[in-house]
Amino acid sequence: MSSDRALIEVRKLTVDYVGEHSVARAVNGINFDIREGEAFGLAGESGCGKSTVAFALARLTRLPGLVSGGQVRLNGEDVLKFDKARLKAYRWNEVSFVFQSAMNALNPVIPVSEQIMDVIETHQPELGKEGARARAVELFELVGIPPKRLDDFPHQFSGGMRQRICIAIALALKPKLIIMDEPTTALDVVVQRDIIEQIVDLKNKMGFSVLFITHDLGLMIEFCDRIGVMYSGELVEVAPAESILTAPQHPYTRALGNSFPPLTGPRVRMEGIAGTPPDLRSLPQGCRFAPRCPYAMEVCRTDAPQLRTYPEQRSQAACHLLN
Repeated sequence: MSSDRALIEVRKLTVDYVGEHSVARAVNGINFDIREGEAFGLAGESGCGKSTVAFALARLTRLPGLVSGGQVRLNGEDVLKFDKARLKAYRWNEVSFVFQSAMNALNPVIPVSEQIMDVIETHQPELGKEGARARAVELFELVGIPPKRLDDFPHQFSGGMRQRICIAIALALKPKLIIMDEPTTALDVVVQRDIIEQIVDLKNKMGFSVLFITHDLGLMIEFCDRIGVMYSGELVEVAPAESILTAPQHPYTRALGNSFPPLTGPRVRMEGIAGTPPDLRSLPQGCRFAPRCPYAMEVCRTDAPQLRTYPEQRSQAACHLLN
């Protein structure tokens, strides 16, 4: 159950990718909070900046990426100003990561037990090898894998089990926030549901928050408390999950929802989103979605809309149609 107290506060976060002759602004001064015990989702098309935000929150941005502005505050501390010692304590202890591809995230030539124990021994050396292994056994039981398989190699597990192992590693030090970047990619729908149900169960038991990133808006609506919709490096809407489903405010959010087929009810014709996202090195003036928006007005092509709060919908949205 989430509270109203913010765990992570993101303010004017800006991330650039610097090329030899150009700069692409992948994240353009976005603001949002993740509350204690909350599952917060980031949705949007490929290239909209979701993973870039996640890497910035975990301080994993690497060149040519550059966090060029803003703040990421954890209980009042600015994560972007942490020194090496504070950063070491921050990662895994306070924020952990479940990467997109479980097979690539796990070292194929090292037994799974060593990979889990390495995290525990690095951050809690006082436990020793026996204590670290006991904790690894607990984690396997927690994610529903028989502990007798602890010394197997990653290739001996199915895709779903490898993803559970990644979740176990992320939970090793009982962090406050787990960032999950496309955690169900390449898994069939049955395994996807099992993984999501297990994450929900663990979140309820342990009380951690989740930043959940996926292309699957339907899956996100089922799992998340609130959802932020990104387009071309900007947040265009932030709202409770049920509002995103039943009363989306921004035309892009509506178009994104209409791109996913419903699992129940009569068959209806699906409508894709015309056009393509803009080149981040050469952005249009005004609203970035205007060239693809069927409702675009003259003001949309000249003035960029600001993210505003609409209390009656309990949402925020950036669209001139709402003014």
